[in-house]
Amino acid sequence: YTTWVHQIKTPISTMKMILESEDTDEHRELLAELFRIEQYVEMVLSYLRLGSEHSDYVFKEYDLDKIIKQAIHKYAPQFVRRRIRLEYTPTNVKVLTDEKWLSFILGQLLSNSVKYKREEEACIRIRSSRTSRGTLLSVWDNGMGIQKADLPRIFEHSFTGENGRRGQSSTGMGLYLCKKLCHRLGHRIWAESEKGVYTEIFIEFGQDKHTEMA
Repeated sequence: YTTWVHQIKTPISTMKMILESEDTDEHRELLAELFRIEQYVEMVLSYLRLGSEHSDYVFKEYDLDKIIKQAIHKYAPQFVRRRIRLEYTPTNVKVLTDEKWLSFILGQLLSNSVKYKREEEACIRIRSSRTSRGTLLSVWDNGMGIQKADLPRIFEHSFTGENGRRGQSSTGMGLYLCKKLCHRLGHRIWAESEKGVYTEIFIEFGQDKHTEMA
């Protein structure tokens, strides 16, 4: 499976280069769909790596804003295409984490916010705060929200919930991978939501893993 994932990346990259050669409405639509394919491939690869006996974690202090901006840049075309307003307040902190895996987690959260937006004016808000336990990062959106009965199960393997079943496009893997990765990174993750109003996902970095930037 790992070999297949790496092989499929080559035609994806080729298609991307061809589509980027001409800026038309059709090409932009196809690029958006190709981007979704890329994210599903990355999800498969991440799932395989989680089950591997060999870990590739690189723990050190990273500028949290740098990781957040990387995720924002990756999803910026989706924000523009779906007319989603982004509100981001710099954190100005460093956290002990793994840059690649935290970037993957944030990407999954942004992907969900894009996928489950409502038709009216959509907004995604990224912000941080200090608690007695450390740094708390949150990704908030005013999308579909999650019904109360589904909320305790959204981090379970293959659980799609009402929203996923309605759209028939959810794998039930994104938040499961986020939960597993946060556990391995030593971070806490949880969600608060109200159906039809908002969803907010929190990631907490331990106090002993926090250093304010000068």
